[in-house]
Amino acid sequence: MERRSFVRSAGLAGVLAAGAAPAVVHAQANVRWRLASSFPKSLDTIFGASDVFAKKVSEMTGGKFQISVHAGGELMPPFGVVDGVQNGTVEMAHTAPYYFFGKDETFALGCAIPFGLNSRQMTAWMLEGNGLKLMREFYKQYNIVNFLGGNTGAQMGGWYRKPVQSMADMKGLKFRVGGFAGKVIERLGGVPQNIPGGEIYQSLEKGTIDAAEWVGPYDDQKLGFNKVAPNYGYPGWWEGGPQLDFFINSKAYEGLSAEYKAIVDAASAYAHVDMQAKYDARNPAALRQLVGSGTKLFRFPKDVMDAAFKESMALYSEISAKNPNWKKVYDDYARFRSEQNLWFRFAEAGFDDFMQSQKL
Repeated sequence: MERRSFVRSAGLAGVLAAGAAPAVVHAQANVRWRLASSFPKSLDTIFGASDVFAKKVSEMTGGKFQISVHAGGELMPPFGVVDGVQNGTVEMAHTAPYYFFGKDETFALGCAIPFGLNSRQMTAWMLEGNGLKLMREFYKQYNIVNFLGGNTGAQMGGWYRKPVQSMADMKGLKFRVGGFAGKVIERLGGVPQNIPGGEIYQSLEKGTIDAAEWVGPYDDQKLGFNKVAPNYGYPGWWEGGPQLDFFINSKAYEGLSAEYKAIVDAASAYAHVDMQAKYDARNPAALRQLVGSGTKLFRFPKDVMDAAFKESMALYSEISAKNPNWKKVYDDYARFRSEQNLWFRFAEAGFDDFMQSQKL
């Protein structure tokens, strides 16, 4: 049989299987996307997750899939990225979903709510529970497909001109706090302010606000909050495990080949793990340096924690009664949280409690 006739009759797959022709590599198209971040470039941990993601996508496609990363304010305001992705102004964004609770409170469940899941529990809910499925169903309303985009781990509770010693100190407190937590601060008598990361220092320095929280020691030291508010509270009960997300325009995502979709998935998983590893590695040294330079640590008193917990649970019940999107997701989230805490209180908490009491 002639070679040409054999190729026609056997087909390409048969030729390759028989070894009668060299392997043919499926040519992928060149793709160029823009990513709008909600964060300033100075924060190499949280903004850096976008760079890590874009680099991995490029590496895994031999440079054919390029994503340019833009800091908050370059292409659009930091809090304008959901509109940008929804409208197709940019193909994707990297942000904290709870910034957009004003559109629908359900956004917050994709990031963090007061007294919610810790970082490991959040990842477990997303990947092994119903979290990713439920949030993707919700984000369809906004032409968005979401991918995990990092986690900071449990955060600190912010910087204060005066330490919070009782509930009385919460009354009238003008507090920059991220996203959804402001609803609980308001119920405690505080005055929440939602200010982008790059603008917090100036507001604190000028006295426009009395206190501010961001993430934790590594980022907070870079932002210089200790220079204008010496008292550093903990824990950040409103952010036990805040997850960042990559938001991708639905049409742009569906336009990708199956291979490129798999690469986006893999790159986001890598960036997700990489972010928390960096925070966990860098926060200890930063905290030592802050305390060494005069920062005064304080723990939120029990009456504040108890009141905040009570108000948070009441708030969630109220939202469930009026927002079916929230109720659908939160009911599943709450069941998962209950099961996780049943487990974590034993092995995890028991081990951590002992180890953290030792002088190593």
